[in-house]
Amino acid sequence: MNAGDSRMLLTGNHAVAWGARLARPKVAPVYPITPQTPVLELLTEFQARGEFDAEIITVESEHSVMSACIPASLAGVRVFTATASQGLLLMHELLHYAAGARAPIVMANVNRTVASPWAFWPDQTDSVAQRDTGWIQFYVESAQEALDSVLQAYRVAEQVLLPAMISLDAFYVSHAMEPVAVPAQDLVDAYLPPYDPPHRLDPAHPEAWGNVVTQDMYYRHRQDAEQQMSRVPQLVAEADREWAARTGRSWGVVERYRCDDAANVIVTMGSMCGTARDAVDALRDAGEAVGLVKVRLFRPLPVAALRAALAGAGDVVVLDRNHSPGLGGVLHQEVRAALYGVDRAPRVHGLLAGVGGVNVPVQRIMAFVREARQSSPQPESIWVR
Repeated sequence: MNAGDSRMLLTGNHAVAWGARLARPKVAPVYPITPQTPVLELLTEFQARGEFDAEIITVESEHSVMSACIPASLAGVRVFTATASQGLLLMHELLHYAAGARAPIVMANVNRTVASPWAFWPDQTDSVAQRDTGWIQFYVESAQEALDSVLQAYRVAEQVLLPAMISLDAFYVSHAMEPVAVPAQDLVDAYLPPYDPPHRLDPAHPEAWGNVVTQDMYYRHRQDAEQQMSRVPQLVAEADREWAARTGRSWGVVERYRCDDAANVIVTMGSMCGTARDAVDALRDAGEAVGLVKVRLFRPLPVAALRAALAGAGDVVVLDRNHSPGLGGVLHQEVRAALYGVDRAPRVHGLLAGVGGVNVPVQRIMAFVREARQSSPQPESIWVR
């Protein structure tokens, strides 16, 4: 822990709220939804105590939340919000607007099952379903990573002028308590300077936004957004290195755990990485060369980092806590695409594990790896429990 940190026992939700407080946003539109509500509750407590100098706007829906975030960001101030599940889906139209407006909003999303049927368990389908909206997407494993990622997300989003989403699994991360190192405000201020965009809505210097454009202008607009998105993996790595130099904590773009000599590698995102890490340790204790690749940055997909991380592996087992009907596991198919054309590419096995919040214990993950060695990979994802 850095000397300037304060050690606190926090849930993932409260760690997100602390990250938002430290980032000094000026506007925070909010609408409560389980299991994200504690983020907003703590922010309002901070504001009531004079510790959060932001305009908290309470609106009538999540659609209205993002409708308020976009003009606030275009006016040139830092903006934060949070949502979950159906709330994120209700925002879908405006997520495209935000990315197209090049508004570097940062939003925390608590991954929860989407209806119907109605449920309240951890499932990443809500956020992976937004992968084509133009938002940077991070997936975090712990409360500490959630707090740090809010700050890193602002650092990166404001360089490329694209919005960013930090996703944390419902309950496993959002409501579980753990010791969290909360950095000092002056450390964060040195790391994250005030937001000062090159363009803003200002009556003294009129500019237009949202006007109708030609086909060619739209084409060039999308091309520029893609060029900026392509910078994100490098910028995330740089932001993480500087954060590590200031705090001693590093999360990377992808994490390789015990992969140097691994014949088999597990790939997953979010809280399941913790269980997979324990499974790797147990398999290593049994003399089996197994590693873990944790995907932290999902959009843009860090293809070069994934190829490097999985180089030399024989079998890759992708665990998806999401389900795209007709496709299967989204991460499974994205890993397959990332490895397409690679010489001596590993065999990729896709497993739908943990969909709907189903528990996936260490022993089952160990069995998945052992079964993969004995089977041929299938193009479709396989349902497992």
